[in-house]
Parts: sequence; C-alpha cells; structure tokens
Amino acid sequence: MKMKTNNENYETNEPLNGNESDVSLWTKRETALSFGLSFPETYLDAPFHDDNWQLVRYRGNNKAFLWTYEMEGFICLNVKVDPDKAYYIRKTYASVKPGYHQNKEHWSTVVLDGTVPVDEIKNMIVESYELISDSPTKRIYEAVKKIPKGKVATYKTVASLAGDPKMARAVGNALHKNPDPDNIPCYRVVNSKGRLAEAFVFGGSNMQEKLLKADGIEVIDDHVDLEKYGWDGEVKMVLGDGVEGPFFSK
Repeated sequence: MKMKTNNENYETNEPLNGNESDVSLWTKRETALSFGLSFPETYLDAPFHDDNWQLVRYRGNNKAFLWTYEMEGFICLNVKVDPDKAYYIRKTYASVKPGYHQNKEHWSTVVLDGTVPVDEIKNMIVESYELISDSPTKRIYEAVKKIPKGKVATYKTVASLAGDPKMARAVGNALHKNPDPDNIPCYRVVNSKGRLAEAFVFGGSNMQEKLLKADGIEVIDDHVDLEKYGWDGEVKMVLGDGVEGPFFSK
C-alpha cells in the first residue's frame, strides 16, 4: 500500500477490518501503523524518501515512537523501551532484539514473524508512545484524572500538579481539547474563585453544573465553595491504627 506522509490519504483512528488480535494481521505493516496512528496527535512520516521506512510520530514534539520497515522478508518494528523491561522481554522472545540502527539500550526491534503475542506487541507500542509523548498536555490530563469525585481543583492547582504552576492558561487550552472526557473529568476544574467555565465548553447550557451536582457538589450562582470542595492535590491515606495522614499526588 502506497502511503503518504502527514496522514494524507490514510485513515487514522479507525478500527481494523476483522479481529485486531488476529496474529496473521500482526505480520502486516498496515496493522502496526493503524494501531500507532490510533493514539492522539500522531501522524505518518517517511523521512528518508524510501517507502520501506514508514514512521509514526507524536505531533507534540515530532518524535517517532514507531518505526516500520521490511528486512529479510519480515516487517519489523522499532519501539522505544524502558531498558529494564527490555532485557526481560528480549530474553523471553527471540524475535525481540536490540534496536536495529538505533540505541540498543533504549530501543528494541520486534520482528513480526508471528511468534510474539499480539498483546505484547501492542503493549510495547503503547509504552513507546508514552515514553516519547511525555509533554505538559499529557501531564495536565494525568493531573485532572486524579481529582477525586466530590472535589474540584483550580487551574493553578492542576498546573502545579503537572509540574509548572505558571501554566494555568495552558491547562485551560488543554481542557478545551479534552480527547477523553469519560476518563479526564475536566468539569471538575474551576477558576481561582470557584467559578465555572462558560456553558458552551461542556456541550450544553449548565452542563458543568449538572456534572458537578451529580458528583455531590453544591453550585450556587455558577460558583463552587472552594473552602468546602476545593482539592489541592492532597490525598488522605490510612497510616495505621485508624490514623489518617496526607501525602501529595505526584
């Protein structure tokens, strides 16, 4: 299949035809590329003017996390790895080797010859994406996921949890583009005075208020009482003998 860079004429975020876990599908380049392109903010690239090398990059920093090429009759993948995990998986599967033409400690080559379980291949691609795509936006989403039900956090609190208290504006921008509202509860984020966002942000009039009330949070005149419902990243844990102590979410 002739592919073009920057996702031209290529269907992204679409399910594969048939059973995605079928081992026979995972001997094909198209299967790996389709899976790689299903992640947020990714695009296809062929930087060497050689159709044998097709890469999937993360748009946030333009780094490649999935390299595909044919060698000795098999499609091969290069993926970024945690060196400790890589050692064990290479010991387990003969078709997972130190990275071809890349740093052999931090990259692995996976030969798609049907001997590596599909779940292992997918997990390696997921890990590669996560290692490459670490970004402020990703850290913001992870921080928002930690806001407990029944609590709200301010933009500044989320920014602090994401590593930089000065990027409160970036928090707002990221939440406007929330890729997974079911798992990233951006409606639990309010401004420094407890005020809710504009109605249109959540897809309908008073939708944020409705979602917060469903969490058990009282909303009065588009405001939440931060003294009562505010969360600053502190999580209670039981230390023993019924004693509760704080630790701070990282």
